[in-house]
Amino acid sequence: MSSSTSSPSAQPGRPRILTGDTPTGRLHVGHWVGSIENRVRLQDSYECYFLIANVHAFTTRADRPDDIRRDVLEIVKDWLAAGIDPERSTLVLQSEVPAIAELTWFFAMQLPFNRVMRNPTLKHEIETKGLGDKYSFGFPLYAVGQCADILAFRPALVPVGEDQVAHLEMCREVARRFNHVYCDVDPALDDEAHVTAGGLFPIPAPLVGRVGRLVGTDGVHKMSKSLNNAIFLSDSAKEIKKKVGALYTGRQSMTDPGDITSSLFQYVRAFIKDPARVQALEERYSRGDNIGDGHIKAEVTAAIDELLGPMRARRAEYDRPGGDDLVLDILREHAARANAVAEETLYLAKQKMKMDIGRRTLGL
Repeated sequence: MSSSTSSPSAQPGRPRILTGDTPTGRLHVGHWVGSIENRVRLQDSYECYFLIANVHAFTTRADRPDDIRRDVLEIVKDWLAAGIDPERSTLVLQSEVPAIAELTWFFAMQLPFNRVMRNPTLKHEIETKGLGDKYSFGFPLYAVGQCADILAFRPALVPVGEDQVAHLEMCREVARRFNHVYCDVDPALDDEAHVTAGGLFPIPAPLVGRVGRLVGTDGVHKMSKSLNNAIFLSDSAKEIKKKVGALYTGRQSMTDPGDITSSLFQYVRAFIKDPARVQALEERYSRGDNIGDGHIKAEVTAAIDELLGPMRARRAEYDRPGGDDLVLDILREHAARANAVAEETLYLAKQKMKMDIGRRTLGL
């Protein structure tokens, strides 16, 4: 592979995207419809940076470094299998970009502590993981670090799931605050005018996937590995059939009018490509027109398997012996690309903060 530090997607006039995931294991179809589908689609139109937040993973799993390293490899394999192209996009391993840590420190000075603790993502994590008041000092810092993850690359857009939009608002606050304090941007200006008015940071806008929140196969909670209700991107046809088959609708017979707001029909709309077919299924099911849950589930299973089949084939290259080394080679090469951008951002930020004594060169 080439060791060039320039991103092949970096072309004049192409707006930039940054988004990513904390490595917690394999990705599922909820990730696909919520964000990854958008990432794959946007690679030809945007300069794309996709971040693996392995440092953030240590905020709750600091005693399990082997698991985090394994999950980094798993998530990259899923990205590559899903269609993220390392020739068109840059994969950013968070721990390999020191500018992110430095910007986290600077941004922490722009946010009151109580504002950080009101971050809805942070509050949700504390509650769902039962952390109480026993979380590490670094745990709330990760919410600030997420702002640095994004702003280090000065993106125009951040593809996110519906539940992440509220967190992005804190990042937008940091960008506005920095532009006002250090770049003399009028805080009353519209977000879109910040850069033309001299601001360093664009105010990044969220881009939510076509399905903001996909319910899991339990039919109740959002799809999640931890809740054991997920269909993974790497699942076999047999596994998909079993999981879709377990979806509960409460319907008693084929002649009973069915509920097309159910979790089953969310899957119909999310995965069956033909709008006319979706409409026909909705009409027949809602009338109780001699169509059973099993028939609907079979069509959903086939649609999901059609989606995941090519992903399984692409992933096979990285699951064979030596596949981990291929992934690590990509991450090492892309670290140089990522650092070229993040180091520029850090230097420009230091200039604005009157801290630009000299420009460093990383040994990449």
